[in-house]
Amino acid sequence: MHARNYRPVRGQAYTRKKFAKGFPPPKIVKFTMGDAQATFEYEVNLIALKQAQIRHSALEAARIATNRILNDELISEYFMRIRPYPHIILRENKMIFGAHADRLQQGMRRSFGSAIGTAARVKPSQILITVKVNENGIETAKKSLKRGSSKLPIPCNITVKEILPKKDPDKQQPEL
Repeated sequence: MHARNYRPVRGQAYTRKKFAKGFPPPKIVKFTMGDAQATFEYEVNLIALKQAQIRHSALEAARIATNRILNDELISEYFMRIRPYPHIILRENKMIFGAHADRLQQGMRRSFGSAIGTAARVKPSQILITVKVNENGIETAKKSLKRGSSKLPIPCNITVKEILPKKDPDKQQPEL
């Protein structure tokens, strides 16, 4: 089956792991990368423009592509977080095709399907990946998120938001 079969959001979310026997765990290794303790001036976000289901393998591919550029150019002067978690269990009723398949196939009889992976449901304007950087890393963060968005099945937008105002050395702090 192709991944496009699982992209549209249809029906209720299926998350009951109690009934799915032997479903694969999400492929996402880490949800946070970089320096978590540092304070940064800017936040660069990758925002979804359409509603869809994103498979766990696509989220992991986007994470690797984004983190590779950030790690090469900024070393450890960034913090990256993958925001959605793949809760939805994807099922597939596997059918056997080829010679003598008619003896083994059951068609739609007992077609609950076996678990083949997980996916995250995403709404329009939901943040997918957040990268926190200082002023010198904004362009690198944009470039890395553009590379990561090419791994996702939906169109995305990149926004830059200032978290901390720049410190002005001329202004003095009022004494308390």
